[in-house]
Amino acid sequence: MATFVSADWVEEHINRPGYLLIDPRSAMRYLMGHLRGAVSVPLKKLQDEQGRLREPSELAETFAAAGLGDNVTPVLYDGSDGRNAAMHAWVLEYLGRDDIHIMDLLYDHWKEQGREVLYRPVSSEAGSFTPQVRAAVRASVDDAAEPGAARLLDTRSAEEYRGEVEIDQRPGHIPGSIHLAWSELAGQDGRLLIETERLQQALSSVGISPDDSVIAYCRSGLRASLPYLAMKQAGYDVRLYDGSYVEWMMSGNPVEI
Repeated sequence: MATFVSADWVEEHINRPGYLLIDPRSAMRYLMGHLRGAVSVPLKKLQDEQGRLREPSELAETFAAAGLGDNVTPVLYDGSDGRNAAMHAWVLEYLGRDDIHIMDLLYDHWKEQGREVLYRPVSSEAGSFTPQVRAAVRASVDDAAEPGAARLLDTRSAEEYRGEVEIDQRPGHIPGSIHLAWSELAGQDGRLLIETERLQQALSSVGISPDDSVIAYCRSGLRASLPYLAMKQAGYDVRLYDGSYVEWMMSGNPVEI
């Protein structure tokens, strides 16, 4: 489970050895301004040409090339909505890391507060990252198809869930899934996540209790990573189906509208 840290904590640890500040936004966003010492590891580097998550060894190599080693603590931050940091946190958890730190203040608000911003790219000496795959945090298409194994939570927009947006060959949702948009669990006033009490209320409103096993999905995994992170922090039994609706649909599985 990730540890959330304050902006003040990050400022105090930016230049300390043993920590690596990781910016998960696009390379262009990174060059438009980033925190001191932050290295760029955009989401695209974690995906193959089809947008699927790369193999664990490749993921570890990507993070190692940016400077992350077994004895270096990753510290993530994000820009305007937190999805990239949430996805990176899940990937690192999947690779076996237990030392993930996330700044709870979004970059846009960091900048608004007048905190230091730099523009030149930062490079770091390559690390040695040994992945220890934690399969329990990841759901497969077969897991999603298993009747009664878990509650399926669709975190896309309501229009996508109802099949009203024709961006897929077969619009709709995975049969039996319930809907709660990822944005309902995003934080406010520059914070990455909503408070635990509000999270529990939002989940309860769609019939999910703390005793349920949950598989969160969206269209390609990114949006669902934030609800995954929020639920994980609150103690829920949750997995991320990163293949999500695109994989489900392309595998020829039935869909519901």
